[in-house]
Amino acid sequence: MTLEEVLIQKAAERSPCAGAALEEALLSAKANDCLTVGVYESAKVMNGDPDSVAFCVLATDDAFQCDVALQIHFTLIQAFCFDNDISIVRVSDTQRLAEIVGDKSGDLEDAHCVLITNPAEGSWEDPALEKLHLFCEESCRLNDWVPEITLPER
Repeated sequence: MTLEEVLIQKAAERSPCAGAALEEALLSAKANDCLTVGVYESAKVMNGDPDSVAFCVLATDDAFQCDVALQIHFTLIQAFCFDNDISIVRVSDTQRLAEIVGDKSGDLEDAHCVLITNPAEGSWEDPALEKLHLFCEESCRLNDWVPEITLPER
């Protein structure tokens, strides 16, 4: 087994725990009104107040491969996150992400980018968000700059 295969196996073992932590952090942020959903809305927040952004989630689906504009937006968002030390992950289930961050119907037109932001007054501590930051730091040490997380099923 090569070193690369070992690293890929370790990343796959860590993903379920990270998926549960991501769902918990998103639900907590939603309850605290600290979510921004949508590529354009996220870009506005990042451009206006990058220090307010605590975490970024990019979601892909089957249409992602054919949508060049979305791929360009993702590249720009990733570069912005790297430049501003914002932890970032990718998920492959846009519909499941929409269920978590959306209303009761889970119906959102654009759940391709979700930001967890800090509240306007004070700050809130979330253990799940801390786990995600540690997951991202460890992934970067393994040269996985935008790790993919699998969200848990209902």
